[in-house]
Amino acid sequence: MNSPTSFQAIPGQDELHQVERDLSFHPSTTAAPKVLTPEQVARFNRDGYLLPFRIFDTAEANELRAYFDALLAKYTAEGKDSYSISSAHLRHGRVWDVLTNPRIVAIVSDLIGESVVAWGSHFFCKMPNDGKTVSWHQDASYWPLTPSKAVTVWLAVDDADRGNAAMRYIPGTHVLGHLTYKLSETDPSNVLNQVVPEVEKYGDPVYVELKAGEASLHSDLLLHGSEANTSARRRCGLTLRYTAGDVRAYMGWADKGVIVKGAPPAHWGNRPRPGEE
Repeated sequence: MNSPTSFQAIPGQDELHQVERDLSFHPSTTAAPKVLTPEQVARFNRDGYLLPFRIFDTAEANELRAYFDALLAKYTAEGKDSYSISSAHLRHGRVWDVLTNPRIVAIVSDLIGESVVAWGSHFFCKMPNDGKTVSWHQDASYWPLTPSKAVTVWLAVDDADRGNAAMRYIPGTHVLGHLTYKLSETDPSNVLNQVVPEVEKYGDPVYVELKAGEASLHSDLLLHGSEANTSARRRCGLTLRYTAGDVRAYMGWADKGVIVKGAPPAHWGNRPRPGEE
């Protein structure tokens, strides 16, 4: 395990950058949550995740799926794959609307406080029999943010279960700091370029089984991943990323920010809703 505060290379960039980051878990200190219960806040601090939350009803979930179907068709027509729709709120107003949805923001605020910045949106879409895994990883390993106070909301666009490669968490791993990983850039079956090895020593995984319109939340330090989808059903989720306003972003990432609660921090941008799709 690496030191919680260390210089870590940020993978996936054209140049090698070194950013000093605090990679230790900062538990929620919310004493009087408005949506969650105190028991749920304590469970998040202990396990590193919460689920499930019903965000959208059936009609709303169907509308979101139809929107994504059209968006995916557009991207694939341009020669891109089903994992290419990243930072989507910067280009697509409908995704910006989901990222800033008050139902989601209220839950996140109960965990990270009264100042909330939304900064990320990425569709992770496993097509039927696509053979792609998402290796065991920690989100914080990829992000030039400090300190580690980010929360990911994983919103199910399709039903997700064991049969079509639901995501998996390893409870409690968020308190271990930044875990050593191996690069897997030469593995075409891995969507990511890192893998944390020998995860079985950290405990048994929990499957994140969700119905369309439901969501889970997890800490940016929680170990998670998913197996290949060997079924005839698609499994799409929209990851929505939030962090506390006192967190600093480097390498231009502050420009991705949307202030969804509290006064705008001077060190974050506040992107308006895109006017066009």
